[in-house]
Amino acid sequence: MTKPPLLIGIAGGTGSGKTSVTRAIVQGLPSDSVAVLEHDSYYKDQSHLSFEERLETNYDHPFAFDTPLLIEHLQQLLAGKTIDKPVYSFVNHTRLPETEEVASRPVIILEGILILEDKRIRQLLNIKLYVDTDPDVRIIRRILRDIRERGRTLESVVEQYLTVVRPMHMQFVDPTKRHADVIIPEGGQNTVAIDILVSKIRHMLEQPE
Repeated sequence: MTKPPLLIGIAGGTGSGKTSVTRAIVQGLPSDSVAVLEHDSYYKDQSHLSFEERLETNYDHPFAFDTPLLIEHLQQLLAGKTIDKPVYSFVNHTRLPETEEVASRPVIILEGILILEDKRIRQLLNIKLYVDTDPDVRIIRRILRDIRERGRTLESVVEQYLTVVRPMHMQFVDPTKRHADVIIPEGGQNTVAIDILVSKIRHMLEQPE
């Protein structure tokens, strides 16, 4: 039998640097050896709702995600199969009709704010990481991202952060630190932690079945 892929989970609050950590790990491993899944791709389809109704969704709550589909796709990737990952529009707040084909790789990275919140997902992960970054840095990063990439206004980003994002972070995201194998302060800028992680991953990949 072929050795099953290594599944790595990277959690942390909004703007903590999860994507930077993911990118650094990918760069430290052989090319074409890593598949990446973003938890954001698995927001529930809301095409049956009006745009106004979609705006009322709490996107920082576990119920906003299609967890059964994510788990199904993770299991398929771990079995060496290819999946059709959903494509989510942050402008329209729902899934697009098209999907993205993702093939199984020796290393699979799942990154998102709440991936350590669900026990079913945690049980599939070989390595559980939590990126821990100061709240003031995270909100600044979120403001810049949402304005530049998602067409939001400054006022809407700040209001959403104060009324939804921060309370949900304290209730659901921050407590998942206790499930992490490794906590990485300051995200991708922590080169020492990244180097240690990449060495550990390479060692695990080299182990016999």
